[in-house]
Amino acid sequence: MPRCVLLLGGSFDPIHNGHVALGATFVRLLGAAELRVIPTVPWQKSSLVATPSQRADMAALAFAGQPYQVVVDRQEIDRGRPTYTVETLRALRAELGPKYGEETALCFLMGADQLQRLDTWRDWRELFGLAHLCVAARPGFSLDGPDIPAAVAAEFRGRLVAPEQLCSRPAGNTCIAADLAVDISSTRIRQWLAGGNYEYDSGSPIPAPVLDYIEQHNLYKK
Repeated sequence: MPRCVLLLGGSFDPIHNGHVALGATFVRLLGAAELRVIPTVPWQKSSLVATPSQRADMAALAFAGQPYQVVVDRQEIDRGRPTYTVETLRALRAELGPKYGEETALCFLMGADQLQRLDTWRDWRELFGLAHLCVAARPGFSLDGPDIPAAVAAEFRGRLVAPEQLCSRPAGNTCIAADLAVDISSTRIRQWLAGGNYEYDSGSPIPAPVLDYIEQHNLYKK
């Protein structure tokens, strides 16, 4: 079977346990060889708190020690400008094809909330030719739901396969992991941190090393 590389992009402001769970779920589900974590400079957001370098540092801390290969990919923040997912996927396809073989499967991971806005992304239909799209959704999620644009639902449904089939080709399919019941909001975490909640316990939504980093760098305080 071709090598399977997972791609997890996000603003990660801050990164949290939901992101870690999302990556681990798809590594297990797809038997992936590598997870690339990609801090973004998204064109749709302009009020990020942490700097790009700080967000990359936190991503590395969050995924340190995982029992699978993790690479924090800085290409988007190194561009120094807002960027589009399609640009990054083109660059990764050009990089990883020659590196690992043209049959390398790229799997772009997203939450159901991102799927609701997919038709607003630049050249969104081109994404399917560059990677597989993998959605993590809560139990009961349906493509027929009112929040999924009809064009997106039709495109996604027409390409849907079982997870075990996904990495047999480089791109072009979709899958849904409908059992990832993680409901963590970066916005709520920033509000929590603004109240001075830096003490780690088993219920913390942020990995302990990331929480330490946030405190050391005096981030997200009022």
